[in-house]
Amino acid sequence: MTTIYDAPAPAKLNLFLHIVGRQDNGYHLLQSVFMLIDWWDLLSFEIRNDGLVSRSDEGTLVLPEQDLSVKAALALQKASGISLGAHIHLKKFLPAQAGMGGGSSNAATTLLALNRLWGLHWSTHQLAKIGLSLGADVPFFLQGTSAWVEGIGEKLSSIKLPSASFVVVKPPMGLETAHIFQNPDLKRDTKPATIIDFAARPFHFGCNDLQPFAQTMCSDVSKAILWLQSLGLNARMTGSGSAVFAYTPSLVAFPKAPSNWSIKQCKNLDVHPLAMWASSDI
Repeated sequence: MTTIYDAPAPAKLNLFLHIVGRQDNGYHLLQSVFMLIDWWDLLSFEIRNDGLVSRSDEGTLVLPEQDLSVKAALALQKASGISLGAHIHLKKFLPAQAGMGGGSSNAATTLLALNRLWGLHWSTHQLAKIGLSLGADVPFFLQGTSAWVEGIGEKLSSIKLPSASFVVVKPPMGLETAHIFQNPDLKRDTKPATIIDFAARPFHFGCNDLQPFAQTMCSDVSKAILWLQSLGLNARMTGSGSAVFAYTPSLVAFPKAPSNWSIKQCKNLDVHPLAMWASSDI
């Protein structure tokens, strides 16, 4: 095998996001559930025998020359000591600054794909060590299942969720994560929950503690929430970006929304499509 075509990098939704504390170093302590959905970027990979890592892309977004997928390839190359390189081609479908983990998912798919393409046979645990150095969400995408998340995002416990449908709305304005977390009025003492609390109503549990401040910074978040609420749906923001989502009983037809919004009806995924591309942890 010298080429892998259209490897998916799925997005995630935060079903809730609570801030339960803050460390002395400024990092926030979180509780959340991350859930994979069937909206994704597609990446293709080709072996380079000259040891170089290159990238091309197609889509509407202008991406940096060394994005997280390139950084992931270089990190795996260095850690494994392999002399091969790779060319990465990215078809970008996920919106940026959405809170859906697009860049982190691209990095995870790159690690999984090059693990296979380069014949490394590394385990998920080995890949996750590299992933954590790239971003807090990367190990989640490598783990490959929905997860109960704690700590600063590094403590993951795999959970099973019922199959469900969602509508996701991303307005044109984006949000910078750091700006929200730096807000001095941000609530940082939400009472810790348990998985049992969550399991009783998984798609209606809790809230997103970042949402009130995001709405003051980005009016588009409020507009998207109000649009979904006008349809009788319980909408909330996902993560620290400007995308909002709502659980729907099934895939349904929606009235026309503003043309510059990205709207996608999605289903959740039980497992990452590339989960088998890492060796079992021993």
